[in-house]
Amino acid sequence: MAALLETTSRALLRRIAVEQAQARTPSLAAMVLRDGRPVWWGARGTVGDGPPTEQTQYRIGSITKTLVAVLVMRLRDEGLLDLNDPLGKHVAVSAVGDVTIAQLLSHTSGLTAEPPGAWWERTPGVDIDALAAALDVESTRHRPGRRFHYSNVGFALLGELVAHHRKAGWAEVARTEILAPLGMDDTTTRPRVPHAQGFAVHPWADVLLPEPEHDAAAMGPAGQLWSTPSDLAKWAAFLACGDEQVLRPTTLAEMREPAAVEDGDAWTGGHGLGVQLYRHRGRRLVGHGGSMPGFLAVVWADPADGSGVLCVANTTSGLRASVALDLLDILDAHEPPIPREWKPAAVDTSMLELTGPWYWGPMAYTLRLLPGSDIALSPVNGSGRTSRFAARADGTWIGLDGYYAGETLRLVRRPDGSVSHLDLNTFVFTREPYDPQAPVPGGVDESGWH
Repeated sequence: MAALLETTSRALLRRIAVEQAQARTPSLAAMVLRDGRPVWWGARGTVGDGPPTEQTQYRIGSITKTLVAVLVMRLRDEGLLDLNDPLGKHVAVSAVGDVTIAQLLSHTSGLTAEPPGAWWERTPGVDIDALAAALDVESTRHRPGRRFHYSNVGFALLGELVAHHRKAGWAEVARTEILAPLGMDDTTTRPRVPHAQGFAVHPWADVLLPEPEHDAAAMGPAGQLWSTPSDLAKWAAFLACGDEQVLRPTTLAEMREPAAVEDGDAWTGGHGLGVQLYRHRGRRLVGHGGSMPGFLAVVWADPADGSGVLCVANTTSGLRASVALDLLDILDAHEPPIPREWKPAAVDTSMLELTGPWYWGPMAYTLRLLPGSDIALSPVNGSGRTSRFAARADGTWIGLDGYYAGETLRLVRRPDGSVSHLDLNTFVFTREPYDPQAPVPGGVDESGWH
C-alpha cells in the first residue's frame, strides 16, 4: 500500500473515528484508493476480541447487485440475450415477463421493491419457483420504463436469468467469471471466520441486539454476498479501471452511463445498468451502497482518475452516507493528485490534414486526433455538441458519446482527392463557414456574406 503523509492519514483516521463514535457503530472499516490501488486503510471499534482487519468479512448487501449486473452484461456480449429482450423470453415468470432486461438492470421496470411474503431480509428465503409463483399483476407498481423505482425483486429475477443460461447458480457463476479472475477469494455467499456479527444499536441506549442472517435463496442476487475490505478494494478498482478478463471496457463504460435519475432535473444520484451513479464536486462516481440487517456498506469509484473508497460497518442504521465521500475529499485536499506527464501519442499522421477548424454553418468546431485513428469534434467556444468518434474499417467513424453517440461521420473528398466536407448524419461540416464549394443543403446565397 502506497504511503501517505502522516497528516493525511491522521485526517482520514479522525474522520472514521468521529463517525464510529457519533454513529455508535460496533465497528467501522474503510479504505481509499488512488490510481486503482489502495493508499490508506483504517478501522475503529472491535470485531470479536480485536479491531477489524482488511480480511474481516462484512455483509455487503446490495453491492451484490453490481456483480450480478456484470454477469448479465457478459451474457449480452456473448450474444445470448439482448438488453431489450423481455425477461419472459428467457425465464418463466408470466406475471412480469414483459419487462425488459435493461429495465430490470436500471430499476425502471416498475416492479415492486420487495417480494411478497414476510420481510425477506430477516427470514429464510424461498426458491425461485415459489418467488415467481407469488408475483402477480399487482407486483408491477409503475408502467415499465416510466420512472426509477428500486426493485430487489428485479435482481432476484436477473440472478435466475444468469442461472438459466449458465446452467449453474448465480453465485457459482460469479465465483468463476468475476471473483476468481479478480482475486476476490474472500467474497462468499455465507460468512466465514473472521467475520463481523451484525448488530442493531438501540436508539436511546448504548446496547446491542444481534441481527439474524439467513440464506436469502432466490433473493440472494439482491444482497447475499459477504466480503472483506481487501476484496472490496479490488472491486472498486475494477469499477474504476476495468479488467478485460471480466468485461469489455466498452461494456463497463455502457454500464456507467446514466439510465435513470433518482433526484430530479439537476441530478446528483442516478443509476446505470446495475450500478449507482453519484456526482460529487466534479467527480462522477460509480458504485453501490449495501444494507442488510446488521450491516451497511458502500463502494464508490471514479473512472476518470482511478480513485475509490469503501466503507463497511456492522450496524443496521446510523452510518452517514457522507463518510465515504468525505474520505475522498480529505485525500484530495491534503494530497492533491499530480497530473500525469504529457507524452506524444501514436496517431495516424496521414490524418493530420483533417485537424483544426471545421464549421457547422457559422459555428466553429475543432477536430483533434486521438490515439490510433479516432477523433474528437468539439465547439471552439466550449458550448455545444462535443463527441468522440471511433474509426471503423470502412473508413468512417462512429460516435462514442454526446449527441452524436452511435451516429456515423464520413469524410467526403472531391474528384481530385482534396477534402470537401464532413458528413455527420446529414449535417455538413466545412472548412469555412457555409463554404460555397461544398454541397450545403439548401444552397449558399450567391451574394455571399455582406
